[in-house]
Order: sequence, then structure tokens, then C-alpha cells
Amino acid sequence: MNDRDNPVVVGQQYQGRVLVVAGSDPSGGAGIQADIKTITVLGGYAATAITALTIQNTLGVTDVMPVSADVVVSQMKAVLSDIGADAVKIGMLHDVGVIEAVVETLHAVQFDGAVIVDPVMVATSGDHLLEDDAVESLISELLPLATLVTPNIPEAEVLSGLEIKTVEDMRAAAVAILALGPQAVLIKGGHLQADQLVDILLTSDGEEMQIESIRLDTRHTHGTGCTLASAIATGMACGENIELAFSHGQAFVRAAIEHAPGFGGGNGPLGHAAVFASKEQ
Repeated sequence: MNDRDNPVVVGQQYQGRVLVVAGSDPSGGAGIQADIKTITVLGGYAATAITALTIQNTLGVTDVMPVSADVVVSQMKAVLSDIGADAVKIGMLHDVGVIEAVVETLHAVQFDGAVIVDPVMVATSGDHLLEDDAVESLISELLPLATLVTPNIPEAEVLSGLEIKTVEDMRAAAVAILALGPQAVLIKGGHLQADQLVDILLTSDGEEMQIESIRLDTRHTHGTGCTLASAIATGMACGENIELAFSHGQAFVRAAIEHAPGFGGGNGPLGHAAVFASKEQ
């Protein structure tokens, strides 16, 4: 078993601190719940600022109750002024007010760690989680702060304005998103209609990295985007460079899909404790 297949030593206490700014999923498959599981299993320390309460399960999202921008900011400042953070992972922000407040807070505290932005727009079930008028604010205000932005293909199409049908299209979209200001872009290829999946990482200094994998025949993919972004954030908080964090994070997500518990009647959750199962094998 090589390093990429087995990225984490259970019990190794890196204690990289990750502040997650995102929405809550009561079913435990995505959002804050998936983030906490991922960060903890991978040896980091998870703190949170909840931006919205969603009502959802594996079958879909039925309601979203936004948290006010002031409360989101208060949560962030409470964590950053005491526990601190080596990385901030940003997920569901929902509306313009919260996006602007998060950006202002990161500027105000002069945060200098990694900022990983998972531009959550649509849930795995297809339900919209970002208000239409918030997209421009996300692009113009949040992306320039990002160390890494991790869109899936539909999200990358919105951010880049390009249609994505091929791996070459993914690369072109990544270049277009880089021009919006982030230091790196990771486009996830799971939405392409192909058995061979490709994830592409491009950085502003011209580096490119691809990871290819065979598509797993499963419906248990709820929270894959949240999990990958948090895994990368944990790696970077623990001192890994972006390429190594991407490699380890992608391997972790694949293992978590392979060890999914099979819960729910729709898009089921991942097996975030997969690393323990792999250690026992």
C-alpha cells in the first residue's frame, strides 16, 4: 500500500486547526457534519461557524433556514480570537450578506492561512443552495481570497461561463476561474459521462496535476464535495502542500465511498471512518 492509498496514520496527532464556515446537514452526510468527521478522522482539529440550517436527508433538501450574517461573524471571531485556525474551509454561504460578512471578517483578522472555498451551489440531490444573486458576490469578493477553489463541473460552468463536456473543457474552465483571482483551482470530474474520471488541479504558477480513477457504481455519494474540500483543508492545515493534500484528499474520498454504510433511500452518505477499516485490513 503506497502513501497515496494510505494517507493517514490513525492516532497521529497533527492537530492542524480547521475552521469550517458552512451549513448544517441533519442527516450527517454533508455540510458541517461531514466536515467535522473528515477533519477529525484525518488528524485535524475542527471548529465551525454555521451559516444555515438545512432540512435534508439522502432524498433531498426541503428547507433552508439561513443564519444571520452577524451571527456567522460572531462565530468566526469567537473561534479565531481564541482557538485560532491554520486553514479556513468555506462551504455553503447561501446569500450575499453572508458572503460579504465572511470576506470582511477574514480581512479584518488578517487571516494568513489557507482558505479553501467549496462553492456550494447545488446539493447532490439537485436542490439549489446558493441564491442566484449571490453568485456574482462569490466570484468578485470570495474567489480572490481563495488559496484553492474546488468546484464540480456544474459549478465550474457557472464560475467560468464555459460549457464543460470534456477533460479539455475542464482545463479551459480552470484557466478561466484562475483569472478570477484564486491561487489554485480543482475541478472535479464526477459529472462527466465517462467511466474514467479525471480531477484537474491548476495553480496560478502554472503547475498542473491530474488524478484519474475508475467510476464506482454506487448511489452513495452524498457529501463528496464537502468531504474532499475538508480533507484538503486538513492536509494543508497540517503542513502539506496543495498537491499532496489533493492527492491524499482524493484517496480518502474514494475510500469513504467504497466503505459507505448504505444508509438512506437516495444519495447515501459516505463512510468517513474508512481510514480505520483500511488500517485493519
